[in-house]
Amino acid sequence: MSTPGRGLHGRVLDALGPAITAGEYPPGSVLRTDELSQHFEVSRSVMREAVRVLESMHLVESRRRVGVTVRPKDEWNVYDPQVIRWRLAGADRPHQLRSLTVLRSAIEPVAAGLAARHATAAQCAELTECALGMVAHSRGHELEEYLVHDVAFHRVILTASGNEMFARLGDVVAEVLAGRTHHEVMFEDPDPAAVTLHVQVAEAVREGDASRAEQLTRAIMTGALQELDVLAP
Repeated sequence: MSTPGRGLHGRVLDALGPAITAGEYPPGSVLRTDELSQHFEVSRSVMREAVRVLESMHLVESRRRVGVTVRPKDEWNVYDPQVIRWRLAGADRPHQLRSLTVLRSAIEPVAAGLAARHATAAQCAELTECALGMVAHSRGHELEEYLVHDVAFHRVILTASGNEMFARLGDVVAEVLAGRTHHEVMFEDPDPAAVTLHVQVAEAVREGDASRAEQLTRAIMTGALQELDVLAP
């Protein structure tokens, strides 16, 4: 399904991006814009627009008299939320989920400790509200509603850390959490222990207990990795 509001070039991206990240066009493959225009039944200007977006993600490079060449995977912008979304939709999902969850395990506990030191009163209140929202939607298969509060919770943690590099990972974490939900890489209802841990993290941040906030968040990440062992080995 094409992303709303992106027009024709969005439709092309929604087909071509996942095909590239899934390996249907291996690194070194040369794509001809005129042939692609015919295939997707769009103008060359629309095709060029889509190619520019793929270039910004480092998925391809365009050269005159050569065409559009698919770049090696190790050159892709793997932090781009759209690239993450495409990879999570393909066969690379288990590896992608594990890689991103390991990244979260390295970053989020530290961010939670910093948040306990630097969070404003408003951020503490927002974190508590998010945690309570998670509790409210943790039963009855309300995974989409739960996801909204879960994403918001982790965004607050990263932002409240006061570290702009951590804060910029909010979109990455959001895509991981959304991917786990939308591709059914989790149980029918969230793990009650994990929900409780989120409430306890909010309390630790509010109380300024950096060590406890970091410890509890590390426990959340350990649980997320163990969940992958069961559902996406």
